[in-house]
Amino acid sequence: MKKGIAASKGYAIGRIVIKEENGLQVESTYVSDVLKEKARFEKALKLSKKQLEKIKEKTKHQLGNRKAEVFESHIMLLEDIEFAGAIELKIENEGINAEKAVYDIVNLYMETFKLMKDEYIRERSMDIKDVGDRILSNLTGNVTSFGNLVSNTVIAAHDLTPSDTVQLDKDKVIAFITDFGGKTSHSVIMAKAFEIPAVVGMKDITSSVKNGDLVIVDGVEGIVIVNPSKKLVEKYKIKIEKYNAEKEKLKSMINLKAVTKSGKQIKLLGNIERCEDVEQVIKNGGDGIGLFRTEFLYMDRDTMPQEDEQFEAYKYVLERMEDSPVVIRTLDIGGDKKLHYFPMGEESNPFLGYRSIRICLDRKDIFKVQLRALLRASVFGNLKIMFPMISSVEEFLQAKEVLKECMKELILEKKKFDKDIQVGMMVEVPAAAINADEMAKYADFFSIGTNDLIQYTLAVDRVNEKVAYLYNPMHPAVLTLIKTTIEAAHKNKKLCAMCGEMASDESAIKYLVECGLDEFSMNPQSILKVKQFIKSYC
Repeated sequence: MKKGIAASKGYAIGRIVIKEENGLQVESTYVSDVLKEKARFEKALKLSKKQLEKIKEKTKHQLGNRKAEVFESHIMLLEDIEFAGAIELKIENEGINAEKAVYDIVNLYMETFKLMKDEYIRERSMDIKDVGDRILSNLTGNVTSFGNLVSNTVIAAHDLTPSDTVQLDKDKVIAFITDFGGKTSHSVIMAKAFEIPAVVGMKDITSSVKNGDLVIVDGVEGIVIVNPSKKLVEKYKIKIEKYNAEKEKLKSMINLKAVTKSGKQIKLLGNIERCEDVEQVIKNGGDGIGLFRTEFLYMDRDTMPQEDEQFEAYKYVLERMEDSPVVIRTLDIGGDKKLHYFPMGEESNPFLGYRSIRICLDRKDIFKVQLRALLRASVFGNLKIMFPMISSVEEFLQAKEVLKECMKELILEKKKFDKDIQVGMMVEVPAAAINADEMAKYADFFSIGTNDLIQYTLAVDRVNEKVAYLYNPMHPAVLTLIKTTIEAAHKNKKLCAMCGEMASDESAIKYLVECGLDEFSMNPQSILKVKQFIKSYC
C-alpha cells in the first residue's frame, strides 16, 4: 500500500499505464548557422501555439470557458516577447542549439516559481514545464500521446500537465496517480471536473509499479494498493458500488432544502476560490456563496489585478448565482498566502503579523481598487462584503470608512452600485468572538472562520504535524466562543454563518444547529452530504 495526497475523490480498480517521460536527452551542441537555428525555434513555437489553440477549444467544449483559460495562459507564455526573446538571445550569444536554449530558459522560469512560498503559485511551475516540453517535442519530433488506451486504465506519471490531463479519454481512463503534484494543480482541478479519482504526491509510485499492474486507487483516503488480493478487490468493488449509489442518492437531494426534524430550514452555501468554482455550487444545489476567497484573483500573476478585471470576475459570479446571496471576502493575504510581486518582509510570526485587513488598511490604494470593483458589481446580484481578521470595533469602522470613500467617488463618477449593500465581518480572532455583542452593533452579519479561530484559541499551528493532535474543533473553549458569537448575533437581530472547515464536520453539525447557526458554508462537494446529515440527524 502506497500513501499520497487524496486530490480528487472516488475509487477505481484498473490496470496501470505509465506515462513515460519524453526522455529527451537535451545536450548542448554548437551551431554554425544561428539564423537557421532561430528559425527552427520559431517554427516549433508556432506549431506549439497551433496545438494549444486546438486543446483550448477541446477544453472549452468539454469543460467550459473557465477551465480553458489555463491554456490561454500557456499561449500567452508562447507569445511573451521576454520568454521567446530570452531563448533566441541564448541561441545567438552562445551559439547553441534551440533545444538546449529552451531547456535552460524553461528551467530558469520553473526554479523561480518553485521558490515561491505559496503552494498555488509553486504549482504553476508545472504550467511552465508543460509549455517547455511541448516546444522541445516539436523541435525533436518526439511527441507523447495517450492514444490506444484500453478501458479501466489508471495513468501513473511523475506528474501530469494540464494538457496531458485534458487529452485523457474519459471513457477509458478511470484514475491517475503521480509522484509529484499537489491539491491546487491545474490537472487536479480538471480531474475533479471529470470526476476522475486522483492520488498525487506519492514520491515514487512510477518506480513502484509496471505497465499492466492491477491497482486500487482510493481517492478518499489517498492510498494506492498495487496488485491487491482477490479479497481486497471484492471489498473495493463493494465500496465503489456504495460510493456510486451514494452519489446518485445525493443527486436526488439537489432541489430539496436542508430542513431539520423540527422544521427549521438551514441554509447551505459554498466556499469558492475562483470564478469557475461557482459551477460546483450550482451543481450541488447550494443556497448561495458564503465565502469567495478573492486573494486567488491576485495569485498566479505578476501584478495586482486592476479594477475592471476584478469587476468582471465578481459580476460573473453574481450573475451565475442570480438572486442567491454571494458573500465576497476582501483581500486576505499574509500568513501562508504570499504574493511574489508584493514583498511583505520576513516576520517571526506571520500569522500574527502584517496580514489580511491590516494590509488593506495600511495600503488603501490596493484596498480601494477592490472595494470599487465590488461596489460596481453589486448591481448584478445579491452581493455582501465581508472583512477578514477583524479584532476590534475600531478596525471594522476604519474599513467601512474606506468603503464609504469609494461610494462617494462612484457617486461623483455617476457609476451605479447598491447603496444598501450589507457589510459583515469574519469572526476568526478570539477577541472578536469575546466582544461579539459589541461587534454586532456595527456589522450587518457574522461569518465564523473556524480554521483560524481554532488555531488562535488553542495556540496550535494547524499545518504543523507535530502538534496537529491538539487541533480540536470540539474543544470546549472553541465551542464556547462559537456559541457566544451566535447568541450575540441573534441578540442584535443579525445573521450568523460559518465558513470554516467545521461547517462540514459531521461531528460538529448537530451542535451548531442546536446553537442556532443560520448558514453553513463549505466546499461545494460537501453540500449534499451535509444536507443529508441535517435531514437525517438534526
